[in-house]
Amino acid sequence: MKSVLPVLTVVGVIMLVWVVSVVPMNMHLTADQAQRDGLAVTPDTPAARQNVSSVALALKNTHLIGATYGLERPRLPSPHQVGAELWDTVFDKKITSRRSLVYHGWVTLSATLLGFAIGTGLGILLAVGIVYNKAMDMSVMPWAIASQTIPILALAPMIIVMLGAIGVQGILPKAIISAYLSFFPVVVGMVKGLRSPDGMQLDLLRTYNASGAQGFWKLRLPASVPYLFASLKIGISASLVGAIVAELPTGARAGFGARMLVGDQYGQPIVTWAALFAAAITAAALVGLFSLLERLTLRRMGMVQA
Repeated sequence: MKSVLPVLTVVGVIMLVWVVSVVPMNMHLTADQAQRDGLAVTPDTPAARQNVSSVALALKNTHLIGATYGLERPRLPSPHQVGAELWDTVFDKKITSRRSLVYHGWVTLSATLLGFAIGTGLGILLAVGIVYNKAMDMSVMPWAIASQTIPILALAPMIIVMLGAIGVQGILPKAIISAYLSFFPVVVGMVKGLRSPDGMQLDLLRTYNASGAQGFWKLRLPASVPYLFASLKIGISASLVGAIVAELPTGARAGFGARMLVGDQYGQPIVTWAALFAAAITAAALVGLFSLLERLTLRRMGMVQA
């Protein structure tokens, strides 16, 4: 309970700020609609209302505050609108429907998992090379760091266009972008983990005349497991972000990114927000899964108490 209470407190504060922010964000739209419907709103003209702050407009027209939470095309959707859209598109739609977030989620998740597998494998191999090879440590590591300074929003269209020019389309371009974002945390975490054994432990292995391979499998790799899982939890989230970003410049017809584009292009912010929350829930579920695997693995290795 002690670990859950801080999380619930933060969530409660965020929800409170969200609910309160709906009124000033949507008040001008509500006032304009009320004016068209013949309701009493002051000032009387839209031009005059634009010069009045949303808070002042709400204070003068308290009877319109409730309407700010039910606009069809709000600037800021209310929590219950986003929740209703999530329920409708997750549970009330067939998973084969193009309006189902389950369908779009699987499209994004498939690219995420493929890219994560590529990025994780590449990251572990690079980390091993960096730890055991001085030349790679001096050359590859700076380039790996420098690669993360390139904005993914600028890089993603270039990768997709270049791969499309040679006939590579579908899931692979999105997976490559996901791998680009996920490999760096794995590299850094694994390098730190493989170098975590202290000098006394390494000297003990030399005393036992252990080979380099034995030192890797018996000492360095087990010591790196906590660092690896910490990196994997960051990497899977970054991989999901990469898959969504890859869907945006391509005008994708499926995936969380596609739903966000639909909401923006057709003036349906509730659709966009529902896709954003679905992506956040997916990321949280993936991180939670890796946290569970981490706990089970470390318990099996005797690093945490049962």
